[in-house]
Amino acid sequence: MALALCDIPEDLQLRILSFLSPPEICSFACTSKRFASLCREDRKIWRVMCDQKWGKNTQIQKWGNGRIAYKLLYRTLNRLEDLIGFWRLCGRANPADSSPPLVFFEWGSSFVLGSRVLATNDDTYRVRKTPFLVLGISSEGRTENFLDLDGNHVPVDLSELERANLVPVDVNFMGSGHIMVEENPCLSKGSSSSSGEDEEGREDVVVTEMYTQLANRTSPGGDRRRKRKKEKERQARIKWEPEHFIKVSDFSPTFAKPLQGLWKGFCEGRRNMELYLVKYDEVGGVVCKKVEDLSLSRQTSPVFWTPNHVFMRSPFSVEEEMILDSRIHITPLHGEVHEQVVSGMLYMNSSYDPGEGRVWLYENGTFGFGFLRDQFITDLKRVALEDGCLADALDA
Repeated sequence: MALALCDIPEDLQLRILSFLSPPEICSFACTSKRFASLCREDRKIWRVMCDQKWGKNTQIQKWGNGRIAYKLLYRTLNRLEDLIGFWRLCGRANPADSSPPLVFFEWGSSFVLGSRVLATNDDTYRVRKTPFLVLGISSEGRTENFLDLDGNHVPVDLSELERANLVPVDVNFMGSGHIMVEENPCLSKGSSSSSGEDEEGREDVVVTEMYTQLANRTSPGGDRRRKRKKEKERQARIKWEPEHFIKVSDFSPTFAKPLQGLWKGFCEGRRNMELYLVKYDEVGGVVCKKVEDLSLSRQTSPVFWTPNHVFMRSPFSVEEEMILDSRIHITPLHGEVHEQVVSGMLYMNSSYDPGEGRVWLYENGTFGFGFLRDQFITDLKRVALEDGCLADALDA
């Protein structure tokens, strides 16, 4: 015998409602006054919804010090969830030293943490995570974001960051997969007058403003000088110039696109590890670029490219076997001895003359590439694990 929803015990009704989306809950609340009252049960519905969706990744009860409505928390977490993953710095002529080419966002206990992804330069495939951007919500329900220019503050609780010497910023979502991080001057420390400022100082400010206004009226070009002065003062207060970041949605390879994603490896002649991004274009070609080059606004040459992504499978010709066997694999000095089995080979090109080369696909899902102009193969490893986490990571 079927039961109407109104005949089901309230705890089961709330359990059923917790599986609906917010628009569906709002529509259901319009059906009757009783159900409208039921849908306003913040701790019974919205807390369960938050816990079901994000309870395994973060501590729901610690957000906003446990003082905010769970309906507000749901909206906040739903927006921040879009940040989780890898983001790269968008092209700029001269990016600042504190602007990381690659950022990895993950869930914290009561915040979302964006970390710089940097090579350790210890002749291994390991990467170092240093704090870059922390996003959370205050106990008053206000979104709070802090930028760590030096990467020295390991966040434990959002309230601790409010007392640290960090830069308050706004994180603006500009469509799907694009954010802009800019300093929030209204929350920057030292942007407002201190409460202990004496009356004599205030009178000096008033006199100065009166003199400036009179000078602007009587002096040719006074308005332009005033604007330039204000701009210089503004630039002096700025600690962070606005930066744009683009989400790396395809950061891992797939069966159809085995070269796709973020990779790391060592170049011939250099012992510093480089980060690479390999993408497939709409016509079936493959392009590999250094992540650091993607952060520049000027056009940079790809490491390699090929108009055809179809691999030649083994066994290979005698000539191709000689090309492969005569090469030296570039791996870390402390790495394991290379014993990869090649399952496929791809012809590719570079911007240098002669630019012909090969990409060798290994059976373990990684690959290496090399050029006919030298005798080396650069072996690459994945930056991200299959679950989306950062591989070989060392915390700051």
